[in-house]
Amino acid sequence: MSSLTLAARDASTMLRRNLLHARRYPSLTLNLLLTPIMLLLLFVYIFGDTMSAGIDGGAADRSDYIKYLVPGLLLMTIGSTTIGTAVSVSTDMTEGIIARFRTMAIHRGSVLVGHVIGSVLQSIISVVLVGAVGVAIGFRSTDATVLEWLAAFGLLTLFALALTWIAVGMGLVSPNAEAASNNAMPLIFLPLISSTFVPIHAMPGWFQPIAEYQPFTPAIETLRGLLLGTEIGHNGWLAIAWCVGLAVLGYFWSTSTFKRDPK
Repeated sequence: MSSLTLAARDASTMLRRNLLHARRYPSLTLNLLLTPIMLLLLFVYIFGDTMSAGIDGGAADRSDYIKYLVPGLLLMTIGSTTIGTAVSVSTDMTEGIIARFRTMAIHRGSVLVGHVIGSVLQSIISVVLVGAVGVAIGFRSTDATVLEWLAAFGLLTLFALALTWIAVGMGLVSPNAEAASNNAMPLIFLPLISSTFVPIHAMPGWFQPIAEYQPFTPAIETLRGLLLGTEIGHNGWLAIAWCVGLAVLGYFWSTSTFKRDPK
């Protein structure tokens, strides 16, 4: 068998291992999934009328705010789910299983690849579940074409891949699972200070650059444009650039950290 075939086989084995762990211990994934769902329900049913009136500058219309809110929360769901990846990687590092893997005749990179692919799959499933809740409470995207839906799915997958590699790096450098969870909190905090809940122009002038020049805002605006037909402008290229840049950074950070021999 070629080295590439062996690496693929080992990665597949590690992927099955991680998916079995997620199935047997679903509490972490469910807890992280509940955060965007609770925020969705809270902002729609408690603040929806007020927020829609403030954004539209007219009569309150909760249905308009649902359309505005759901794309941002789909990306927030990815950030929330990848926190579990950081915790899982840190747990493997601190409980000794990685040391055992290092003594076995397996491809070293397969351990990380298994975590990454498993996390991306979990992120997409979580996005589907949150999207289903959004549809159940009134979200509709009737104008999006098949090509735009495919582009939206591709963006979500690429974004999940980028954040997962960053989360893997955070898990590798964390001394324990609690520290990994804390280190990965920016992945769920950044959407809160993006255009998820209100437009950038509605924020204080001094705060607008903070919300604008970060990875979540261009991705959110691109997803809104694909699903709702709003103006995308330069946000599409910015979103792709952020995704590729974070994925490359996270990959080299994670692999270089993982290859270091333990002290």
